[in-house]
Amino acid sequence: MTTTVAVIIPALNEEQVLGRTLERLKESDTCELIVVDGGSSDATIPLARAAGATVLESPRGRGRQMNAGAAAASSSALLFLHADTLLPADFPQLIHKALARPGCVAGAFSLAIDGDERSLAAIAWVANLRSRLLHLPYGDQALFTTRRIFAAAGAFPEIAIMEDYVFIQRLKKMGKIAILPERATTSARRWRNMGILRTTLINQLIVCGHAAGVPPATLAIWYQRLRGVRKSV
Repeated sequence: MTTTVAVIIPALNEEQVLGRTLERLKESDTCELIVVDGGSSDATIPLARAAGATVLESPRGRGRQMNAGAAAASSSALLFLHADTLLPADFPQLIHKALARPGCVAGAFSLAIDGDERSLAAIAWVANLRSRLLHLPYGDQALFTTRRIFAAAGAFPEIAIMEDYVFIQRLKKMGKIAILPERATTSARRWRNMGILRTTLINQLIVCGHAAGVPPATLAIWYQRLRGVRKSV
């Protein structure tokens, strides 16, 4: 019997990157593709349908969208993937093998950033060191777990920002988080759009704000303003 992995992609106006991600995923015949759209105004939905993905529509919010995808999935293993991130070809086998380890409740891939700049390689190196030492991967590393553990952890918190961070903190209390050496390759677009140093500083400010107890809604407003977006989403 072939076991599948449900790949759940929250999306919002991702037509420029989603096609490449779905084409890579279609190379696997043990993959259940679910795209959860948060109100796109571009061609995200028809593109996803043309690629053979199940398309759901949900109120906007990454945590809310990922929870909707998990509820619709039929596979026992769940993987949460950003629309601009590519997985290794044998990711279903890697995931099932990792989740079969004694005490393992979840996992993620090592991070690679799609760019030649040394600064991007340094960011990925630091992220991977953090992940391995603290067992604290972020969402762009393609988090995975089982349906049972996902439910026991209470799903993703439906908050404005930091939903992946909070979810992983819950999982860490339940067991081991596997960090695979194989890489999830994410787009460099956000670092290039705002600048590598500025993006890194903003990200660290948000993490520090969360640790200091700043409410997620306030952090989301900070994040949008620091990015130069006047209207929060």
